[in-house]
Formats: sequence, C-alpha cells, structure tokens
Amino acid sequence: MRILFVSSEVAPFAKAGGLADVSHCLPKALAALGHEVHVVTPMYRQAEKCGILSEFTGRTVRVPISHRTEEARLYRSRIGDSVTVHLIRKDELYNRSGLYGNEYGDYEDNAERFIFFSRAVPELCLELDINPQIIHCNDWQTGLTPLYLKSLYRDVPRFKEARSVFTIHNLGNQGIFWSLDMHLTGLGWEYFTIDGIEFHGHINLMKAGIIFADRITTVSHKYADEILTPELGFGLDGVVTSRRRHLSAVLHGVDYERWDPSNDPCIPANYGVVDSKPKALCKEALVKRHRLDSGDSGPVVAMISRLVNRKGFDLLAEVFDRLIAMGLRFIIMGKGEDRYHGFLEKMSEKYPGRLAVSMPFDDEEAHRIQAGADIFLNPAKYEPCGLDQLYGLRYGTIPVVRATGGLDETIEEYDPDTGMGTGFKFREYSGGALAACLEKAVGFYGEQEHWERLMKNAMEKEFSWESSAREYERIYESTLKGV
Repeated sequence: MRILFVSSEVAPFAKAGGLADVSHCLPKALAALGHEVHVVTPMYRQAEKCGILSEFTGRTVRVPISHRTEEARLYRSRIGDSVTVHLIRKDELYNRSGLYGNEYGDYEDNAERFIFFSRAVPELCLELDINPQIIHCNDWQTGLTPLYLKSLYRDVPRFKEARSVFTIHNLGNQGIFWSLDMHLTGLGWEYFTIDGIEFHGHINLMKAGIIFADRITTVSHKYADEILTPELGFGLDGVVTSRRRHLSAVLHGVDYERWDPSNDPCIPANYGVVDSKPKALCKEALVKRHRLDSGDSGPVVAMISRLVNRKGFDLLAEVFDRLIAMGLRFIIMGKGEDRYHGFLEKMSEKYPGRLAVSMPFDDEEAHRIQAGADIFLNPAKYEPCGLDQLYGLRYGTIPVVRATGGLDETIEEYDPDTGMGTGFKFREYSGGALAACLEKAVGFYGEQEHWERLMKNAMEKEFSWESSAREYERIYESTLKGV
C-alpha cells in the first residue's frame, strides 16, 4: 500500500511527547512490511538542531488560508532507509522555541498554524506527485485533513481512491478555537454545525477528524472504552459513540533497537533477562550522579513525566511525606506547572538525598533513569497508552501505575501465589490508594525471590512495533474495502 502518515511531531525532528516516537516508529515498521510510506510534518526550529540532515527540495507549496494564499518551502529527509519525511517550512508559523506554546501557554495563532498544516497536506501531494491510498492523520493538529478530503478535494482525481484514518492519541486535547477562525479553513459555514465541526459555539479540530475520517483508531482497547464515557470523553463521548462501528484500538509498540538494556550505549552497564545483576551498577551510578542517599537499601522510584495534574502529581503531593517515610528515594524528570516545580524544589530542600529533580527532558538521561531505578511510577488520572511503563518493563524497572487506559492494559498485577504478573496497580484516584500500592510494591522489593521473578516477567514481555504495524495493515486494508 501507499501510505501517507501525517503528524504534528516526528522524532527526531521535533518532539513534545509520545506522539513523536509513534510517528517515527510506526512508519518505519510499516515500511519494513513492504509498504511505501511517506511522512509529513511541520519543520520546527528543533529540526535544524536534531542532527539529521533535511534538504530543501527546490519545491514550494501554495496553501490557501482564509482569503489569501501562502507559500511554504518543502524539505526532505528520511527515517531509516525506506521512509521519506517531508517537512513543511514556513518560519513565521513554525520557527519557534516550542511546538505548541511556551512558558506562557499555547500560542495564540495555533488555529492558523495547524489549519495551514492540515490544508498543506493535500497540496503537498499534488505538488510532489504523491498518490496515497491511505492518509493516516494523528490528533487534532491534523483533524481538518480528513474533512478537506471529503469536501474541497472531493473531486480531485488524485484523491478519488484515497481513504483517511484518524488516530486519537489524547482526547483531552481537542484544538478548540473561537468561531471567528472559521474563515481560515476555507470551508463554508455549512460545516459549522452540530453535525460538523461546531462545538459549543467554537471550532473543534479533533471533532473534525472523528466525524470525517473513514476510520478512527486509538491507542489502547481500555482507552477506546473510556472515551465513550462522559468522564474521559471530554464532551465528545457522544460523537465518538456515533462512530463506534468505525473505531479500532492498536497498542503502541517499543523500539527495541533504542530501548534494550542489553545493548543500550547510554547506560553504565548492559544487562538483560539472562543476567540482570549489572542493573545494580546502573542504580549505583544513578544514585551517585543525582546525589541520592547511597547507604540506603530501599528502592529508587522514577517518574518521567510532565508535571501536571493529569499525570497524578496532585496525588504525589498529597502523600509525599508518607512515601518518604517508607524509605523511598525519588528521581523525577520533567517540567510543567509552576506549582509542581515549586513543590519539588521545597521537597528537595526538606528531604536532601531523598529526591532528585532532573529537567528539562533529556533522552539519554531517561535511559539511565530507567536502567538505574527499581520502580517506575505513573499514577495518571488517565493515560491513553503510555510508553515509559513499557520501557520500564524491558529495563526490569517494575511499574506501579493507576489502572487506567494503556497502563491498565499493559501492566499485569503481580500474584505471589502463581509468580505471574509484571507490576502493581491501583484504581481509586486518591493519594491513599497510591501510597498503599507503593507500600505493597516495597514489601515485595524486600523479598528477593519475588522481586527477581517480577523483573524476569517484566523483561520478557514483548510490545513490538511489528505487531502494531500488522494491526494497522489490517485496518488499512479493511478501510480501502469500505468494511
């Protein structure tokens, strides 16, 4: 098949979250199955600093936006040997310090930035003579592309046989803008209705993708159920329910070429499921590097996350003193809300040697943290899929997670009677439930036989991108058949 993969972030060219990793790994895995894969993404400032060459093609694309036409330059690069990446360069829209915003919040012109991007996708196909069968769009930043294919480009011969797939990575972020931005889309007001992209008097770009794509996917089966509920549907549960017959779920995979402790060049000592003892050297190095107490026999707990309520930092703050009293040491990597930066700074002063904070995100350090920690903690209020707990599994860093979305689906509760399971889960969204779950994990940490069994179980789990790609392959085929 000929597949065009459209994403607002693609590693290593630009990354704000897990979407960038998916947009790198899934196209590569699809290409490995023999498909022709092109990727389209904006050319942000990060792309020039990522270490991967992007060459100007000498071609430009003219994109209608509002009542004018703007020009963007087209750059080209590659993922591996077989995936072509097309970068849309328009510096006044994308050459900024952040992808979607800065320390003051979201950029005020995000509507224009991603309406332009969505409209540039079909124009790029026409300019570069790309003839896709499947156009796979991801999250609200690309939500208008399926609508454009069904409206303004409906009668363009190149797209007659093309079908669109739209993946919901996080329904909590929807691309909602005021109605007066409607002119930017070039669409008629007949689409600004309850059956179109109107949402409580605003434009909703996520809603556009859900309604107008030929097929919808999301990133775990548990999350597919959750987004049908008022609690996690964020006002679009009825819209998703109306298209439930066209909704599928595919779990993320892990790039084991990058995330494998047996050959990871970032970590102090390599180890694996056959011999996990060198993990102790990684822990020793991590403790020393971040000046945590070294004479302690308790576990080191890692969190790699944005510091926001959704990720459970309100729960952590509620019971942090209790967790320290258990003998835990913490290393937390990430940045986010000022109140949590302030909280962690205060706790670092209160508990020297018990808490280390590493910011901003650093990929190599993330590898060292996963290798050196004993427990990976994610107490999220909701988590569509999550990748870091999957990395933790491969590194023998036992996940303690809230049972939601992909966390619930990918982590199996440890059963000491059978020796089966890969981690620990709690359901109630409360600090007390979080503390009780960690306390349970600490109890098993003190029993070497159980902990070694847990580590072995975790490290043997497989979440390959090849499996995910084959699932998408089946979805694409059925979409082309109209099933």
